[in-house]
Amino acid sequence: MNNSFAILFYLKDKRLDKNGKAALYLRITVNGQRTEISLNRRILPEKWDSRMNKMKGKGMEAEELNRFMTTVRHKVNKIQHQLIEEGEPFTVHDVKDKYLGRDKKYKMLLELFEEHNWQMEKLVGVEFALGTWKRYHTTKSHVTEFVKSEYGRNDIPVKDVGLKFIKGLEYFLKVTKACNHNSALKYVNNFKKIVRIAVANDWIAKDPFYNYKVQFKTVEREFLSKEELQRLIDKEIEGERLGIVRDMFVLCCFTGLAYVDIQTLRPDEIYQNEEGGYYIKSKRSKTDTGFMIPLLPTAVAIIEKYKDHPRVVNKNCVIPVLSNQKSNAYLKEIADRCDIKKNLTTHLARHTFATTVTLSNGVPIETVGKMLGHKNLRTTQHYAQIIDKKVEEDMALLKEKLAGM
Repeated sequence: MNNSFAILFYLKDKRLDKNGKAALYLRITVNGQRTEISLNRRILPEKWDSRMNKMKGKGMEAEELNRFMTTVRHKVNKIQHQLIEEGEPFTVHDVKDKYLGRDKKYKMLLELFEEHNWQMEKLVGVEFALGTWKRYHTTKSHVTEFVKSEYGRNDIPVKDVGLKFIKGLEYFLKVTKACNHNSALKYVNNFKKIVRIAVANDWIAKDPFYNYKVQFKTVEREFLSKEELQRLIDKEIEGERLGIVRDMFVLCCFTGLAYVDIQTLRPDEIYQNEEGGYYIKSKRSKTDTGFMIPLLPTAVAIIEKYKDHPRVVNKNCVIPVLSNQKSNAYLKEIADRCDIKKNLTTHLARHTFATTVTLSNGVPIETVGKMLGHKNLRTTQHYAQIIDKKVEEDMALLKEKLAGM
């Protein structure tokens, strides 16, 4: 274990007291990280020898101060030796805390993270979706690996988390864990919650995320065109499993429901209005945000098709969906059969609803956002990749209006 270690005495001579004296400070540096300690002594700047790191002269004042600094240096060196003998990596804060006599047990980072995840797991299905807990569980695993790789320890005090730690974690996620830019930043954002808990409880002096800016890269979201969606609907699918996956995907295309929401959708969440039409009224599993979706004929036909299916009857669901992993695997096969070159996933159906089914047909973006269960219109705008044809149609209408004026 090799720790670079340095001690320096210096004056803060930019702020002099009324007698023209400057405060004397001790700077400790460990592995490039440094901290300072006020020594509660003041001297005239002209009496300080910065090259020799001591007070000039041989008078009583100089001898007393230089002896004091020798004692301080000896004490700090002794602390360094003790930490080395303990055999654990240490930081500059460990040295400072021992010098100031406040080397008590601090709140540990991974311990705090584990407590958070344990509490979150207990609230799955109450306040959080299972997928949310899984993301925090994965984030904690990544942070654990980073701490072991970077610090050689099983845990570190949460007070040692700074901007350097955050940027190091981002680099680790991108290089060592091979995460793409946006995935890495999502993990860092999850980690931010743990740090904010520490800040709120005064376990860390200041928020290290204050000077850290998250900038996600814009991702082109794929969706099915009208022609591709119709081809998928019209395709004769052999085999029950493939048929169920195709129907589930089409149902999502005409409702905008995410996989977890279609999986948990119950018959008692489908209502009929006075005009005889049907609509879904429920809450998103991910955000617990309520939504209401009027059902289009294609969606009603699919729900009607499976109402007597044994799994629907016995499990109180609307359609007997497979697992998300299996569904995505079968969607690849379905795409090949329908000659669709796009990467079909259950979530692509949600994009298709937002673009091809609704926005492309003149449904206002605010209405689409409410049906998708979005809390913020900016979230809906990420989905609103309107096809060029729709833009041309809108501009043609504008041209007619302007001509009328």
